[in-house]
Amino acid sequence: MLRSVFALLSLCVGHSVIAADVPARKNVLLIVSDDLTAGALSCYGNTVCQTPHIDQLAAKGTRYTRAYCNATYCGPSRASFLSGYYPHATKVFGYTSPRPAIGDRATLPQYFLQHGYSSTRVSKIYHMGVPGDIEKGSNGADDELSWSARFNSQGPEWKAPGTGETLEGNPQRNKPVQGGNTFVVVEADGDDLVHADGKTAAKAVELLSQPHAEPFFLAVGFVRPHVPFVAPRRFAEPFLPFDTMVLPPKVPGDWDDIPPAGINYKTSKSMQMDIAQQKKAIGGYYAAVQFMDAQVGKVLDALAESGHADDTVVVFTSDHGFHLGEHDFWAKVSLHEESARVPLIIHAPGLPPGVCDSFVELIDLYPTLSQLCGLPVPERIQGRDLTPTLQDAGASVRETAFCYCPMSQGFLLRNDRWAYLQYKEDASGGIELFDMQQDPHQYTNLADEKSSLGIVSGFQRQLAAMLAEHRNCDLAKPSGTKASR
Repeated sequence: MLRSVFALLSLCVGHSVIAADVPARKNVLLIVSDDLTAGALSCYGNTVCQTPHIDQLAAKGTRYTRAYCNATYCGPSRASFLSGYYPHATKVFGYTSPRPAIGDRATLPQYFLQHGYSSTRVSKIYHMGVPGDIEKGSNGADDELSWSARFNSQGPEWKAPGTGETLEGNPQRNKPVQGGNTFVVVEADGDDLVHADGKTAAKAVELLSQPHAEPFFLAVGFVRPHVPFVAPRRFAEPFLPFDTMVLPPKVPGDWDDIPPAGINYKTSKSMQMDIAQQKKAIGGYYAAVQFMDAQVGKVLDALAESGHADDTVVVFTSDHGFHLGEHDFWAKVSLHEESARVPLIIHAPGLPPGVCDSFVELIDLYPTLSQLCGLPVPERIQGRDLTPTLQDAGASVRETAFCYCPMSQGFLLRNDRWAYLQYKEDASGGIELFDMQQDPHQYTNLADEKSSLGIVSGFQRQLAAMLAEHRNCDLAKPSGTKASR
């Protein structure tokens, strides 16, 4: 008995030596932008819009060139990657929390909370209405059980003092600046702290500068470049005058081979935007992107100054992409490349930088962050661990990416050669098939070609199998009803 007590005391006295043999758990800094197309970032090849702070993170981490969201608008996309389940498992197709569907199963941030982490949200991580919830400073469709602390960032949005113009539905240019999910550009007066994203960065900087008694999971959500395109005036200046912006090519007959369900909900025609307004929309979007990038820089600088940069996994991504006039489409929802593909950068301390061309999905973040931080990866979740691609950027974890659009009931399967788009499960809404090696901008739909029959039938079988797998998960089985931390 005395020998046992002595041994226990020895362990206590030598705690610091023993602790040195046990690796400290890594922190997580998850940064999520809103409505950001990968093509707007200079590290993804944009030569007009400059994003030096995100570029700096990309240079240190792994930049994924073929990352895809699992739903092409905010609510279902965020519900998916934060819960670890595909949309057809949770049946979250709108702007709601995944909690009713997942019951007592832990979300991604909640899982870290259950394993001894602090779990903090700053601004939009689950769905929030932009501009509505940002103007009010409200929680939106947040999941309270995911967090030990949460902070909202209120801002004036389209009401910000400055020079504003409504671009959408304003062919006579006589409408005042207006709110809602509307294309509005505001070159705002004042500094960054006037706006929600400036306040979000300031709060994140404050939190990172504080001592941490436990490892942290810090999720920082920026609402730009989501409409309204509001940014301090200095971020618009590089793009003035806006008529110098270059629009994507306009191809005659571009819509002729696209099924009606594949024509996006916002187009140059439906929004009644002339060429000058379209160019201003691009300039306003780029200004919002550069404003957001500057806020990301403040957060990354604070992480470096905190002394935690070497033990923190940093992720930068967006909930989905965004059209900027390609095919005369604007905004999200479309299953074409600009809307379905997302930027994704992961920096894991101790792992080499790289550029990875493997297909990956946002749902893969849950298992990947768990693995990187030494937590057991829940078997129930539906993503794949990306750690092999972080160790070797030449590794591959998926041959096909899956994406869904609840609004059009459309599906995307994207592999190295093909982009297959099917509207409705029985394909009654139409099909698109693009050869991404010969036609990367998706101008020629090959679905009706005789040579494509075998390819189309193969994708239809693959899609049916995928949907069956997505639905056949533990959400279909009974679970406890009381969710807890």
